[in-house]
Amino acid sequence: MVETLNLFRNLYRWWKARRQPVRDVSEVFRFKYTCFRDLLDSNSQILAIISNLEEKLQGHQVFGMSYIRSQASRAAFHAFRMIKSLDVLSGHKYPLLYPILDRIHEAIKKELGPREESEAPAYTLPLAAVTREQVDWVGGKSANLGEVKNRVGLPVPPGFAITTRAFHHFLGHQDLWDEINKRKMEIDPRDPGSIEEVCQAIRELLLAAPLPADLILALEEAYRDLAREVGGEPKVSLRSSALGEDSELSFAGQYLTCLNEPRERLAAAWREVVASLFTPRAVTYRLYQGIRDEDAAMGVTCLAMVAAVASGVMYSRHPFDPLQDRVVIAGVWGLGPYAVDGTLSPDTFVVGKGADLPLLRQEIALKPVALAAAPEGGLREEQVPPERQAAACLTEEQVRTLASWAIRLEEHYRGPQDIEWALDDQGRLFILQTRPLKVQPRVGAAAESPPLPGATVLLEGGQIACPGVGAGPVVRVETDDDLLHFPEGGVLVARQSSPKFVVVMAKAQAVITDHGSVAGHMAAVAREFGVPSLLDTKTATRDLPPGQEVTVDALTGRVYLGRVPELLALREERRPHMQDTPIYQVLRRVADHIVPLHLLDPRSETFAPASCRTLHDLARLVHEYSYREMFQISDLAAERGTGALKLEAPLPLDLYLIDLGGGLSRREEKSPRVSPGEVVSVPFAALLRGMLDPRLKALEPRPVEFSGLLSVMREQWLSAPPLDDRFGEKSYAIISDKYMNFSSRVGYHFSVLDAYCGATLNKNYITFAFKGGAADEERRRRRVRAIARILTALHFTVEVTGDRLDARLAKYDCGVIQEKLEELGRLLIYTRQMDMLMTSEASVDIVARNFLAGNYSLEPEAFQPPAEAPAGPEN
Repeated sequence: MVETLNLFRNLYRWWKARRQPVRDVSEVFRFKYTCFRDLLDSNSQILAIISNLEEKLQGHQVFGMSYIRSQASRAAFHAFRMIKSLDVLSGHKYPLLYPILDRIHEAIKKELGPREESEAPAYTLPLAAVTREQVDWVGGKSANLGEVKNRVGLPVPPGFAITTRAFHHFLGHQDLWDEINKRKMEIDPRDPGSIEEVCQAIRELLLAAPLPADLILALEEAYRDLAREVGGEPKVSLRSSALGEDSELSFAGQYLTCLNEPRERLAAAWREVVASLFTPRAVTYRLYQGIRDEDAAMGVTCLAMVAAVASGVMYSRHPFDPLQDRVVIAGVWGLGPYAVDGTLSPDTFVVGKGADLPLLRQEIALKPVALAAAPEGGLREEQVPPERQAAACLTEEQVRTLASWAIRLEEHYRGPQDIEWALDDQGRLFILQTRPLKVQPRVGAAAESPPLPGATVLLEGGQIACPGVGAGPVVRVETDDDLLHFPEGGVLVARQSSPKFVVVMAKAQAVITDHGSVAGHMAAVAREFGVPSLLDTKTATRDLPPGQEVTVDALTGRVYLGRVPELLALREERRPHMQDTPIYQVLRRVADHIVPLHLLDPRSETFAPASCRTLHDLARLVHEYSYREMFQISDLAAERGTGALKLEAPLPLDLYLIDLGGGLSRREEKSPRVSPGEVVSVPFAALLRGMLDPRLKALEPRPVEFSGLLSVMREQWLSAPPLDDRFGEKSYAIISDKYMNFSSRVGYHFSVLDAYCGATLNKNYITFAFKGGAADEERRRRRVRAIARILTALHFTVEVTGDRLDARLAKYDCGVIQEKLEELGRLLIYTRQMDMLMTSEASVDIVARNFLAGNYSLEPEAFQPPAEAPAGPEN
């Protein structure tokens, strides 16, 4: 609880500091942009949490109550941060969102109940007494090792687990927790130097602190028991086994491992492993993830050192090609780190899973050196005798033994395993660690796995949002009507992912999109329904014709022509081994208040605070509302244009720039003017490229169509628009390295363009609004309808009301966003003062067709409908 209060106290101090009076308008914009950026960051974090919860809900990974509490706390923290950011950004327009968050959070806390998980009964536990049920006592690494020894029955080195009770006792001794929290108050999340300094101070504090006497006695007693078991005083290895490590949180490589430590170094080495909980990398990760330190409590695995002749890793299934259901073993002479850290190329053995475990392939590498345990403690590199350098580090019998163990572990955990092994100087094999193998391929990994022989690949690549295999006819979805008529067993193919696809998830065999993020809302829905999904394929709508029967391989990232029996056989479901446990049922109930998404369509009347039932709903709502608030930032620019720099460019606009940071290249001179070459803002530079397209002839006067000119004059003389309808003559662009808000308000029309363009696809978007004009209403409406046709063809979502247009495009990669902004830049110049040229309904189609064809001519004759062809002679 103390950690949570510290997080919110720091957040409050930060908000308070940022609300001090600003010196000029650029600071106002910078403040609003920082709020917006924080909101986007927390939105990404919540989606990542949801994705992780959905993975655990599959029931194949070990977790405990600490994991559930940690993820629930993080989700609530980031939901609060999103609401706070939106409320401050908007000038406190959304106070009603706080009680909604409180209601959902209270429901989560009710499901969690009071902290009743029992404390470990002792500071140490022999591995013979440890199974996966003790994960909250000993951490994931020790829990898995105890499970392997006691339930699978495979040999592991003798050893014991140092529990989280020992960790809490040490940090509670001499008020170390209070001292740690005091020092953490000095951390400025924006200053890496302060994090480094504070973490160094905390580690020095822990390393200098004496251990409680009873803890020292417990460690000594556990070591004596180990010595009696092995018949001597062994050197030991101490490995971090933090809560959450090697499972739900990305702590890999952040904590310390001490190898080959003598008895007299046991207590000191344990303390060093504990202190590694406060490295700058680990603290920064927890700080930005909203993770409390007590939810990452440090357990430690202590094992007798194996006098390793050879060591390595093995996978119960191919690590990036799940179609190869084979055991892969890698090994080197000596200790195992050289097998995985790139120092050496290891020997590789591939074993089939048939009854006789056939050795299908072996590649023996040159291994000139080995990592070995030094007699005095620690490690040293040794030369391998020449006659052994090119020799296999395992015999065929040992390879088959290891392969059989990998299969047993996969069967026990009901999922592929990533396993460490060692061979000692007496020819005995040991398991050192096992954990779930994430078979999902990384982006681009499909190219490393050859296509199935004899099968025709229609599409390859993209990101796997939900692994699996599905088959059926391609069904193209472009409109809501397409969803209403979606057939049972179809493969949904769309240009852009959308959470609205939830209405057909129960029918769909698979989902494929040109664009989309694996951390987006639709990806979360697909995982919730277990629908195989390939996103961001770029060309699915082009390469997969409607009605074509296909097999979707969302394991390697391919789509095949027709039904592929070899792949369809992989659709067998594994029985989740966690689903029959009480812990899983708690996760299920808590996740019901976090994961489901009910707010699917921003245009719906139910897309409102009152409809929010989960943290996912709140995140979706706040994310959507934030776009609206940032869209309106241009109003402030028109009111407070001081401090802006004039853009010197051949444009028919009086355009001023406000740089929030990173939008302009470093400027030595204090000139109030800037050139296009000084613009480095990614979205605004793209917009400028379009506006400055020489084919547009931007500075030439618009051609005059006589009736259109009379229309404009008539509107000005007879309609007498109120002064409020006329906009200021200055245009503004508020820019940063990845953000832009551009507003052009000239005469009687305005356009506002808001965009974010960065590396995180889920944050990227464009919103665009256009209204007004000087001609009569019908001509203005024709121009808007022409713009709507153009933007629809460019794959924007478009709404038209009278002479106003609103358009949106979101969650495309940065390159696509830049392409669309260039098109919008051309469109803004192309359509200025065009309303007077819109003489007939046919001009709507002509304008759209010409623009999309790259014909930017605006001569009046180009706006006349084509003459009808003369009738042919009658027969």
